[in-house]
Amino acid sequence: MFITIIAFVGVLSLIVFFHELGHFWTARKFGVKSEEFGLGFPPRAIGLYRDQEKKWKKVIGAKEVTDASDTIYSLNWIPLGGFVKIKGEDGDQSGDPDSFGAQKIWKRAVILLAGVTMNIITAVILTSIGFAIGLPQVLGEENAHAIVTNQQVQIVDVMTDSPAAKAELKTGDVILSVNGQVIQKSEELQNIVDATKDQLATYQIKREGETIFKEIVAELRPETGRGGIGVGISNTGLVRYPFYLSFWYGLKEVFWLTVAIVMAFGQLLYGIFVGNGVSAEVAGPVGIAAMTGQVAHMGFVYLLQFTVMLSVNLAIINAFPFPALDGGRLFFLLIEKIKGSPVKQEFEAVVHNLGFAFLMILVVLVTFKDVSRYAGVFKAVWGKLIELI
Repeated sequence: MFITIIAFVGVLSLIVFFHELGHFWTARKFGVKSEEFGLGFPPRAIGLYRDQEKKWKKVIGAKEVTDASDTIYSLNWIPLGGFVKIKGEDGDQSGDPDSFGAQKIWKRAVILLAGVTMNIITAVILTSIGFAIGLPQVLGEENAHAIVTNQQVQIVDVMTDSPAAKAELKTGDVILSVNGQVIQKSEELQNIVDATKDQLATYQIKREGETIFKEIVAELRPETGRGGIGVGISNTGLVRYPFYLSFWYGLKEVFWLTVAIVMAFGQLLYGIFVGNGVSAEVAGPVGIAAMTGQVAHMGFVYLLQFTVMLSVNLAIINAFPFPALDGGRLFFLLIEKIKGSPVKQEFEAVVHNLGFAFLMILVVLVTFKDVSRYAGVFKAVWGKLIELI
């Protein structure tokens, strides 16, 4: 339970904090005042700032600060990510030279894009670190620089009504051995399973760091014409590169991950427009929390890889031209550029507020879906809490 909570808070805080750090840093570079930069979300616990005489002062709680000459650096009570409050970001105070609204369009666009850019940079750095120590990968024809260890056979799909499904095997399970015979490659598994067709065999499985045993009878599978238990499998392992090459391969990995996620979002939106609805694979905050806990139990490199995926996801979602998101604000800047004057502040505020309300409704709906999908996980968490109480 505690590993799940700590991992979720840590991962979400990391990617949101660096996203906001991107906005903060670029705003400062362009001379735009950041009124507050906080770790965690309000209410404020404590803050530090320079007063008009450039002396450091502290503020306790959510008390209004009237004598700050620069940014208030705050620590807040809700430990999820962070935020930056940029002067004039809602279009007000545009007459002040250090206001967001007073800047040229290209500067405002760079400030808005900085959060997305920072998430991609974070993903590249984390992936580079991962490749320097060894990152889980599907194995194929690795290049000469790759150093592969911990090769294993992992389940990537479980077919409905198959022997594997009846034995409750899951996607992500690693098949360690069959009847005591150690498995390292998919070909070895296929040959052993075919040889034990119609016989009761003991499968040693690794799931989320734990080892379990399943007794399964393989059957003749129509897909292959051989004995099988009805799973899709893949060779996986830890892939490492020399330190001086890890950044290059990290950059390439994040590029192709970004392309894959953009394509997945495209298919999701297409499904919605043609009436197929939202895929069951979409997860909200509750689902992400559950998945983070599961990945954390698998080990640090798996959690690192999951963090990379979330960071890229956050970047892509924020770049989408939807109201209340960074991409939506960029869209209004594009309109301003085309028409030669800003969109009315009141109208833009209404659009962003409606967009934010829609996103919150979507989060609630997906959260209900998550709770039903991960009911077992959260029953266990509540059970632990009750025991502690």
